[in-house]
Amino acid sequence: MKAILALEDGSLFHGTGFGACASACGEVCFNTSMTGYQEILTDPSYKGQIVTMTYPLIGNYGVNRHDVESWQPHVAGFVIRELSPVVSNWRAESSLSEYLEQNTIPGIQGIDTRALTRKLRVRGALNGFISTEGIGDAEAIKRAKEWPGLMGVDYVKEVTHKQAFAWDPKDEHSANFNVVHGSGPAEVREVRDPLPPADIPIVAYDYGMKYNILRRLRQHGFKVQVVPATATAAEALAYKPAGIFLSNGPGDPAALGYAVQAVSDLTKSGVPIFGICLGHQILGQAFGGKTFKLKFGHRGGNQPVKDLESGRVEITSQNHGFAVDPATLPADVAVDRINLNDQTVEGMRHKTKPIFCVQYHPEASPGPHDSTGLFARFRAMIEKG
Repeated sequence: MKAILALEDGSLFHGTGFGACASACGEVCFNTSMTGYQEILTDPSYKGQIVTMTYPLIGNYGVNRHDVESWQPHVAGFVIRELSPVVSNWRAESSLSEYLEQNTIPGIQGIDTRALTRKLRVRGALNGFISTEGIGDAEAIKRAKEWPGLMGVDYVKEVTHKQAFAWDPKDEHSANFNVVHGSGPAEVREVRDPLPPADIPIVAYDYGMKYNILRRLRQHGFKVQVVPATATAAEALAYKPAGIFLSNGPGDPAALGYAVQAVSDLTKSGVPIFGICLGHQILGQAFGGKTFKLKFGHRGGNQPVKDLESGRVEITSQNHGFAVDPATLPADVAVDRINLNDQTVEGMRHKTKPIFCVQYHPEASPGPHDSTGLFARFRAMIEKG
């Protein structure tokens, strides 16, 4: 199955197709993670994007139902150097190609992903078109140029859960697990760690939330009520939460006026607030700041972030294409974390209110666990209040 990837600047990449026989437009971006392709595929923050993996061999451990981060994959297309012909993992239930085919997502392999990544770093993120349906070069470039892009588009309403729900009330899906090996190769099993009591009720806004965020919150003793992205402050406060969590999500934060209004109202309630990724950007706007589009974004599990107050450096998992402009923030908001690659804002805290946020993913999945302590910080803030 022949495949094509076209960019809005007229660039063409030809390769071999895998996954679904389909076509799609999206913003072409790259992710530097070496593992975790299943979590990346199912991260709602990738809505409207064609993801390129910089690691050359993808698919070797297959796909399973337990490592998904939402109810379905959200990427528009998937670009890799080489698809592993062998799936070898005791948890695997299908191959990567089968998984993409089941979810009507086209993939392309056999292209020079180093050249593509270099182009995106130099030119910035580009709109693209991917197809495994035999589309010609001219038509592919035409469709890439015609796609309107992410700016000003609200993808959050497409990925948020439409109804409020309580997360894991029976504690069946939240416990951390360890792999235990027996005497034989077939004697491999998962052992779940005990969970603490769920003694602090919070409301979590779902802007495109990853499931591992909910698992981490429960592991830190939070009883989580999830509400849709469109919920008002009054609707969230009706659950009488001890804290508010603002999740990650896709697209342009400047297109989410309804979310900014709700969070602005919540900042006046006195309830502690913790935001990550898109939640961080929404909080920045609720404070009175503005956001801007990054040249090629931060996506991967190796982004260095410096805590300006402690001097500690965290290696973090990130996935975003926009950032908060520090020059637009009011005096009562402190920038307390920066990205060491480009010095953009990675964390903020309010100087007088119990509110803080980070631009990255403390739940990782995939990625390092340097930032897991932020959940404990949120709990300590609530307990202090």
